[in-house]
Amino acid sequence: MTRLAVLGAIAGLAAAVSPALSADLPVAPEPVDYVRICDAYGARFYYIPGSETCLRVGGRVRADYRIRNFGEDQNAWGDRNTDGYQFRARGYLYLDARTATEYGTLRTFIEMYATSQSGADTFTLEKGYVQWGGLLAGRDQSNFDFFTGYAFGAQTASYSDQKINQVAYTAAFGDGFYATLAVEDRSEREAAIGSTTVTGTGYGGTRMPDIVAALGVSQGWGQAQVMGALHQVYPNAVVNGLSNGSEDELGWAIGAGVEVNFGGLAQGGSVALQGVYTDGASLYANNDFDGRITDAVFSNGDVDTTKTWGILGGVNLGLTPTIQANVEGGYFKVDGGTSAYDFTQIDATANVVWEPVSGLEIGPELQYRDLDYSAASGLSDTYELYGTFRIQRTF
Repeated sequence: MTRLAVLGAIAGLAAAVSPALSADLPVAPEPVDYVRICDAYGARFYYIPGSETCLRVGGRVRADYRIRNFGEDQNAWGDRNTDGYQFRARGYLYLDARTATEYGTLRTFIEMYATSQSGADTFTLEKGYVQWGGLLAGRDQSNFDFFTGYAFGAQTASYSDQKINQVAYTAAFGDGFYATLAVEDRSEREAAIGSTTVTGTGYGGTRMPDIVAALGVSQGWGQAQVMGALHQVYPNAVVNGLSNGSEDELGWAIGAGVEVNFGGLAQGGSVALQGVYTDGASLYANNDFDGRITDAVFSNGDVDTTKTWGILGGVNLGLTPTIQANVEGGYFKVDGGTSAYDFTQIDATANVVWEPVSGLEIGPELQYRDLDYSAASGLSDTYELYGTFRIQRTF
């Protein structure tokens, strides 16, 4: 009996302490899914944990100190109700996600920025698209645009540089040759509709998107492209408070450009030249025309389209390992359908950029614009000057 009592006590004690001993045993750690480098698409990509998608995250911060038009009177400095200078800060975020598929790379790209200027804050989606093989859908650079500048282009520009909503397909033929066909949103390519007979004119609602095609090549020596676009001019006049639409016109634009790389300097350089002609599609030549620009003029129920032609280009010089200089400009002749809307515009921009460390750019820029209006416009010829100092870091 004594032995049985002792064995029972031992068994009870073991049952009492065994849960505590079990709780004290070490627990195996969960497996860690470490971030892996993805080198399939270039530097700085990594695999999103738990997936086969590669992601690159980047950004940019830009600070501009801008002297607004100080050219011929009446200018920004001569009007007490207009800012003569501006401080502007802008922050960018870039997200680039890519996945290999049996039909080609599936890519999603986002470029967005927030701007603080003169006490006002704004947010902009610069780019946002899905790309699968040769198919692209979303917001990206217009497929018509070729030369979009070497300099900052901080306050004026002498070329078309339009981000636009679109659906496009690009076929690659090898050796750098490609062809693109795109359907692009018309809205952001609409210039004014002028009038000689009524006061309320402009575009009506959208009925047809723009059709854009391009054929080009990109190789070690540089690149070249020919491009064309169709653009519906759909005017709507308001007479005595009533909508009075007229027959629409089919505007169009054609252009060609070439950019050639060269050596002989510390960082080499390049030179670009482009020509554009438009009929009823003025903003394909330059989306930063003077405010006098039109796509057409409404007169007595008829629509006369505006014709423009321009030649533009620039030079990039890598003077030293840390300093580069850029010069660019353009000449544009505008025939506005009626002589009251005719004018000539000349643009020129020059800057010097210092990059003391990789990704950090500092430099001044000076911009000039000359405007010669027709006598029938009743406007006086003028010129404009702009100055900008920029500090920017891209990472």
